[in-house]
Amino acid sequence: MSDSHFDSPPLGNLTELGWKNFYNQQLNLDEWETLIPARIIEQHKSIIVMSTEAGCIRITPNVHFPQSLTVGDWVLLDEQQQLIKRLDRQSKFARKAPGSKQKEQLIAANVDTLLIVCSLNHDFNLNRIERYLVLAHEAQVEPVIILSKADLCESTEIMEDLIQQVQGLDPYLMVIAMNALQTDNIHVLAPWCKPGKTLALVGSSGVGKSTLANLLLGKSELATGNIREDDSKGRHTTTSRSLHIIPKTQVLSGGILLDTPGMRELQLANVEHGIEETFTDILTLAEKCKFSDCQHDQELSRQSGCAVQAAIERGELSARRLLSYQKLQKEDAFNSASMAEKRHKDKQLGKMIHSIQKDMRARKNK
Repeated sequence: MSDSHFDSPPLGNLTELGWKNFYNQQLNLDEWETLIPARIIEQHKSIIVMSTEAGCIRITPNVHFPQSLTVGDWVLLDEQQQLIKRLDRQSKFARKAPGSKQKEQLIAANVDTLLIVCSLNHDFNLNRIERYLVLAHEAQVEPVIILSKADLCESTEIMEDLIQQVQGLDPYLMVIAMNALQTDNIHVLAPWCKPGKTLALVGSSGVGKSTLANLLLGKSELATGNIREDDSKGRHTTTSRSLHIIPKTQVLSGGILLDTPGMRELQLANVEHGIEETFTDILTLAEKCKFSDCQHDQELSRQSGCAVQAAIERGELSARRLLSYQKLQKEDAFNSASMAEKRHKDKQLGKMIHSIQKDMRARKNK
């Protein structure tokens, strides 16, 4: 780790930064007296910014710096501001790295509420919302669906229909339609803006995350951009993950906001529990299938006694939702197996290199 110093004031005290008993219980007395808790508030390609009670520091990682850190993590530093260890996470969001890389990419850590933003225009996509719900349920974090840009919806009837479509994914799901350009709409988010609570904003580019973030922060702290009118696709305005303190107002009680760049690709891996939680309706129906290994195939439904296909025929379940469930299952199984195989190969390679180095040292000492 490079030399560093406190180069800006702290974001807040430990409680305002999100410190809880969960982290406090991980420290022994000696660590509490000699080490400094810090939370990662920004992560760039070559710089990590941390906030302590004494101030913020910018650190340039070197080859010895752990790779498995992300915005929201809590770490312990010594008096020289050297990293000693990362504390266990209360929650973690991750995806398979984009492209052909068979490894995990961290998104955020230690989040209490996931604000899933989807705009009420051509970008509206139930399948994408389900993907984010899988992430939330896997991390055991409360999801809240924000249907943004309500002012761009063609009619009230269309907006109500889209809201009902999202609510149909889960009757207990919190679904909020709003126009983040109107400051008086901020009160709808007050139940989740509490001191020490971390909210994470996720969604595609151009859905209005930065506009919503600025509404919560009470100022134009984050850049915003317009969408392309021809296809409602957005441009990246947030380019790195960052954490901000939500100021206390007459409406909001405070909190912490974690903003993330728009993700055009959200490949899932190791999220079996999240898929089960997101599609409990299908799993409940599947328990009534005649055969325990039923594949819910439409062509064989009548002969096999498939309760899932029967529910689709009765209009109780959409064919789209079943296809989404099956696609996410296959994707998770494939990516999880590929990443596990990559980890196994890396481990074997590491053992081989260690063995060669050990043999070379033995020969040198003779």
